[in-house]
Amino acid sequence: MFDTSPFYDLLGFLTPTIMQTYIVLMFLAVVGGTIVDTIHKKSAKYFFENAQKAQRSARRTVTSGEKTSLAIATLTNEVLTSSEFCNPQRRMSHLLTMYGFIIFIVTTVTLIFGYPTPAEAAPGMLVFLWHLGALMVCGGGYWFWFFIRVDLNSEGNPWYRLVRADLFILSLLSTTTFALLWSFGQAYVFWGSLFFALFIISSTVLFTTVLWSKFAHMFFKPAAAYQKKITKADGSQENLPDLGELTDADLQNRYPDIPTYMGEKPPYMGLGIKRESPNHY
Repeated sequence: MFDTSPFYDLLGFLTPTIMQTYIVLMFLAVVGGTIVDTIHKKSAKYFFENAQKAQRSARRTVTSGEKTSLAIATLTNEVLTSSEFCNPQRRMSHLLTMYGFIIFIVTTVTLIFGYPTPAEAAPGMLVFLWHLGALMVCGGGYWFWFFIRVDLNSEGNPWYRLVRADLFILSLLSTTTFALLWSFGQAYVFWGSLFFALFIISSTVLFTTVLWSKFAHMFFKPAAAYQKKITKADGSQENLPDLGELTDADLQNRYPDIPTYMGEKPPYMGLGIKRESPNHY
């Protein structure tokens, strides 16, 4: 099982061309859905207008070298290591799911386009990575679904409560789960056929519902993180005032309420909402 491509079993009723066409259609569905989502939610318009507004408030010009370093920092921190997650469990769950999804998608495309028939046998390591990617998605995704979700962990809602925002994670988990079950059950005609049909249905839902799911969110987050770094570098501060240190005398003269309500040496206010886990339900 781990040394033979699971897609070879389909050659009796699906040609490599049909499988490759399906992959292309799903790719186009993601691209089209993301574009429509951008237009519908006016995300691109918001980022463009916000960037122009910040540029007018900028105190200095960010050089191309600085922009490159900020782009690299965004890639290494927010994208590759998900450093924006303060909760280490949430971060690990996200990384498992993200890298597992990438491995699963890349190996699926490679197996279908690069090794479509047993005559062009796929390397065992590639088949192993296909299964590993699916297992990583299941590990990170189910961990998130049953233990980490805000509405479950912090708001006390039952795990089976579903909303539209859950469409992405549920279709993703269904796709990888049924992919594994299909691979494991290929020796049994009925179960193999059933799990393959559920695998295709789940993957079709995953890639064709971008407009209604959080799929496009993964493309917007890096852009938003990069823009935030730019506003800090050019001094526009997302059009918010740069207050500085509360103990600064000039700042206290500008805002006399600071020493009035907090004293001349404002104390460290503590962890605030981070003091304890928000699970008061």
